[in-house]
Amino acid sequence: MRKAQAKKLPLAPDPRFNDKQVTRFINNLMWQGKKSTAITIFYDAVDKVSKITGEDGYEVWKRALVNVTPGVEVRSRRIGGATFQIPSEVRPDRKISLSIKWLIRFSRDRNGKTMADKLANEIIAASKGEGAAFKKKEDTHRMAEANKAFSHFKI
Repeated sequence: MRKAQAKKLPLAPDPRFNDKQVTRFINNLMWQGKKSTAITIFYDAVDKVSKITGEDGYEVWKRALVNVTPGVEVRSRRIGGATFQIPSEVRPDRKISLSIKWLIRFSRDRNGKTMADKLANEIIAASKGEGAAFKKKEDTHRMAEANKAFSHFKI
C-alpha cells in the first residue's frame, strides 16, 4: 500500500464551454488515448441535442448529469459469515464519477449509427428522467431503500 494518497492533477477547462466537468466527461469518453476523437464525439452530441430539443445542448447535458447522479448506494460488507448490502451516502466526487460513467456506458449500449448519435439520445433521455442511465440510478436507490434495515452496520 502507498504511504501517501496520490495527488489529484488539476483539470484544464474545455475550450468551448470553459467547464472542467466537460473535460472530465471527455476524458471518460476517450478510448485508447484518442482525445481529439472523444472531443469531436462530445461536441457533435451536444450540437445534436440542441438541434433535437431546441434548447441549449450544454444545459440539457448538465440536467441529464444531475438526473443520473445517485445519492445513495449499497456496499457489500461481510459480518459473521454473511454478506450484507449496506446502504451508504455517496461521496460528492464519486457521485459525479458514477453519473458520467453510467451516461457513457449506457449510451455505448444504445443503438444508433454513430457514438455521437447514441450519446445525444442518452443525454436527451436522461434529461427527461428516462433511459438506461436514469434507470440504473433508480435501481441503485431502490436497492439502498430495500436494505435500509442493515444501515446500522455502517462501514
